Amino acid sequence: MVEQVRKLLDRKLKNVQELEQFQQTILKDKDSSQVTVSVCGGTGCRASGAQDVVDAFSEEIEKRELQVKIDFKETGCHGFCERGPVVVIGPKKIFYQHVKPEDVPEIISETVLNGKVVPRLLYTDPATEKQITHESDVPFYARQMRLIMGTNGEIDPTEIAQYIAAGGYSALAKVFQQMNPDKIINEITKSGLRGRGGGGFPTGRKWQSCRTAEGDTKYVICNADEGDPGAYPDRSILEGNPHSIIEGMIIGAYAIGAHQGIIYVRNEYPLAVEHARTAIDQATDYGLLGENILGSGFDFRITINKGGGAFVCGESSALIASLEGKVGEPKAKYTHMSERGLWDEPSLLNNVKTWANVPLIINKGADWYSKIGTAGSKGTMIFSLVGKINNSGLVEVPMGITLREMIYDIGGGIPGGKKFKAVQTGGPSGGCIPEDYLDTPVDFDELTKLGSMMGSGGMIVMDEDTCMVDVARYFIDFLKGESCGKCTPCREGLATLSEILNRITHGEGKMEDLQTMEDIGEILKIGALCALGRTATNPVSSTLKYFKDEYVAHIKDKKCPAGVCRELIEYEIDTDKCTGCGVCARACSTGAITGEKREPHVINKGLCIKCGACFDVCKFDAVVKH
Repeated sequence: MVEQVRKLLDRKLKNVQELEQFQQTILKDKDSSQVTVSVCGGTGCRASGAQDVVDAFSEEIEKRELQVKIDFKETGCHGFCERGPVVVIGPKKIFYQHVKPEDVPEIISETVLNGKVVPRLLYTDPATEKQITHESDVPFYARQMRLIMGTNGEIDPTEIAQYIAAGGYSALAKVFQQMNPDKIINEITKSGLRGRGGGGFPTGRKWQSCRTAEGDTKYVICNADEGDPGAYPDRSILEGNPHSIIEGMIIGAYAIGAHQGIIYVRNEYPLAVEHARTAIDQATDYGLLGENILGSGFDFRITINKGGGAFVCGESSALIASLEGKVGEPKAKYTHMSERGLWDEPSLLNNVKTWANVPLIINKGADWYSKIGTAGSKGTMIFSLVGKINNSGLVEVPMGITLREMIYDIGGGIPGGKKFKAVQTGGPSGGCIPEDYLDTPVDFDELTKLGSMMGSGGMIVMDEDTCMVDVARYFIDFLKGESCGKCTPCREGLATLSEILNRITHGEGKMEDLQTMEDIGEILKIGALCALGRTATNPVSSTLKYFKDEYVAHIKDKKCPAGVCRELIEYEIDTDKCTGCGVCARACSTGAITGEKREPHVINKGLCIKCGACFDVCKFDAVVKH
């Protein structure tokens, strides 16, 4: 039916009325009695075998000739990545986790055809030990506000008709029918939307600056160069709902008078690139990109540029240099990007999440949007909640939610009954926040006060077994490797910090090293060329502020309290607990453990490489680590 309508409309949608007619025809043609089966096809679930599950459903549906009865789709990321592959059966939204291909026939027989659940595939709440049937009742989802991510689980990202049926491009239609550029920018400004890429700059002000900037050519750019370890919200939106970004970019382009758009995405995101390219082709085919969009007289095209994966290219001026074919290095911002950006022309650069918010604001209104969040941080934010936590995945929450709610109510707390130690927000340049501040509201300003930041949405949870000195070392080593090396403070400062932290974790630190690191941090904050360098020492400064005792233990006592730093660990066998079973000796790759059968064993510390294999295999807690 959809294709028939397309033919009647002569392939392209010529105006807003044809778009609305097309949407109504799709909805009218939809069979409400159909059971829907949605399989998460995001990268996370694919890594767990989702493609095999998709193939199994396709084969089973075809074998049973259920194509008419079942509306089957492979969607984008549902967010609960740890539980993948995820399958949701509508209309009741029955939530199945860890689904395997061999589960598919039973799901179709029991749930799809007979309305019964398959208990072994249901989610069990670790807090109550109760099985939960419906997606909305799973605590991970129940406490979220999924304004952006919600559509990910509803549509096939490779089918533009599904996006349109869900209300897609209605914001663009509203703009062409009811709003001029000034009114659009005023609405974005009133909403309070701030950039979701890390800087938090007011979006409306940026748009206004670009609109009034002088230039024959203007560009609209989407920054999808997401490089934070453990963070992937941008990738998942681009994979799961690329049209929301395209629609936002068209609206932004119309507002500032640009006719060329670019999505800058890292080459390590092949599925995101594939879905974005498909979406651009389909939007062009439908007349939503290209010349005279929906009969408005406005022309706009989007191309994709794949970055080489340099972390520094997430910084705006380095990204522009990369687009121009130069080395991805930042430059001093004597002028704003909105005035002189790509090819020295006015350029409107926003993050993936920022663009995805634009259609929402236009459709719902600035007054509605500005009621969500805090005084200085409006709307929702998508976080990548990972680390030592029971429920990991993508979480969309209103600004102002506390860290405690994030970690315990949504994240389900710390696995294995371990104690919470810290959470790092904001990616590798973010700070580590201790337990004392768990009731802090999560927004741009409050996190900055604690020595961390919002960043692009990374949130890594750490438990009592985490060494904070080693955490600082890891992120400084990462940033040292990703620094472009252009400015001396960043190049030399990070190299020196890395050298000091590696010495400390090897038991070779000195107390004066702590002051040296603080001094270097101040130098970088003042003298580094870009935001990467100016914030790079947050992992060090925050851990020195909140966990200084761990640094002192490494330096003075030559001990790692968390038992992580290998050079500072010693293993020995408690002879009172050792049964002489010999399991530890068999696990030891260097032959450092000796002893007679049924007699206490001993460890030769000269041969021990501190791999921890003996500690891991001992069932009697006889191997002691200290």
